[in-house]
Amino acid sequence: MSSGFQETPNGEVGTGRIAKQPLTDLASVEHIVSTTSVAEAWKKVKSNKGAPGVDGISIEKFPKWGRPKWKLTKEGLLAGTFRPRPALRVEIPKESGGVRKLGIPCVLERVIMQSIAKVFESIFNTNFSDFSYGYRPGRSVQQTARQAQVFYQQGYKWQIDIDLEKFFDTVNHDVLMERVARKVRSKGVLKLIGSFLRAGVEVDGRLQETTKGVPQGNPLSPILSNILLDHLDKELEKRGLRFIRYADDLAIFVKSERAGNRVMESITNYLEKKLKVTVNRKKSKVNKVKESAVLGFHIHFKKLRTTGPKVRKFKAKLKLISRRCPGISIESRYSELRKYIQGWMSHYGCGLKFDTAVMLDGWIRRRIRMCYWKQWRKPRKRIRELIKRGVRKKEAINMGLSRKSYWRLSKTLATNCGLSNAILEKEGLISIRELWCKVHHPATAR
Repeated sequence: MSSGFQETPNGEVGTGRIAKQPLTDLASVEHIVSTTSVAEAWKKVKSNKGAPGVDGISIEKFPKWGRPKWKLTKEGLLAGTFRPRPALRVEIPKESGGVRKLGIPCVLERVIMQSIAKVFESIFNTNFSDFSYGYRPGRSVQQTARQAQVFYQQGYKWQIDIDLEKFFDTVNHDVLMERVARKVRSKGVLKLIGSFLRAGVEVDGRLQETTKGVPQGNPLSPILSNILLDHLDKELEKRGLRFIRYADDLAIFVKSERAGNRVMESITNYLEKKLKVTVNRKKSKVNKVKESAVLGFHIHFKKLRTTGPKVRKFKAKLKLISRRCPGISIESRYSELRKYIQGWMSHYGCGLKFDTAVMLDGWIRRRIRMCYWKQWRKPRKRIRELIKRGVRKKEAINMGLSRKSYWRLSKTLATNCGLSNAILEKEGLISIRELWCKVHHPATAR
């Protein structure tokens, strides 16, 4: 039986080629559940990994579990009788305090939502504002901050930060669906979107209704939030205002404090009355650009600076990955460090100070040396490993028999010789300093 998530022998999904179709044809249930669309959606869901939903079916188990059920599921989707299962409620702490509520759908629902999201991106993305950066291909946090810097250089010295209180949890379904229906005419697709919005969430084994909100954690929430807030973008453009928006993070730039207070009040009224979203007036503020921040960056006239909280969070995550835990292999640490450091540097490396990069580079190397000492454990193993790495026998014996702490031993001459920077790099440790050079001086980086 052919199915949308049929896999090839090497474990990849065969997607084939998608013929160009009119956008009106794409916004149909028939296209969403077509073999090609579902195969592409499954490939994306699989690459994103993620935890199981309320059914406990993981990404790895899904093809074997879902393939026999796909024919019946597809028939239900085409007939309009498909009912999505509730999402699993997960709470994660926020940097600013409190928790962020995520809704983790089952993998089957995730695949269907991903297929819808792909179609909606084709329909809506081309008409979104140039100053909307969140969840859009080819756009980044760094580009958002650079645009804010351009406004600052043009003389817009005051920044209006408008905080949308629990935006994803409080989206009005009627307002959102009215915006979606302006371009999506298919009643079947609109009904399917509505069923996902009202599917509910499971909290501690109990079902809770979702009469409002678009739960974060599913493939549809990014594009739906952009569809709703695009009307805010168009309103700001109509008024001739300079702004940047990344998802629900909004900053508007004006030339005076008086103008800032006026715009703050006007836009707050528009958001609450027209789009039915709540503005947190206590957190929203008008301030000078140089005393504010944009998505983790302080804006200066000629440079960006990564904020202190972002750097501290970066260091805390590095510390967690390099913790002294004997159950984690060095290779696993290197792999996790490489992925995390590269991702963080691509976002925030342009604002990191060189001295900070050098400090963090030396600090993470010392922590990795500490992990080696912890894993070697027994004196004989330590002595043998040090000698193998070029340390003289007498020094290796003294170090191997030492009772000093792992952290203290990680800074000794013998340890730094046996586990030199070159050796650690050869074995897979990524260099923060080298990445900093590539970000700031790409032509001269080795």
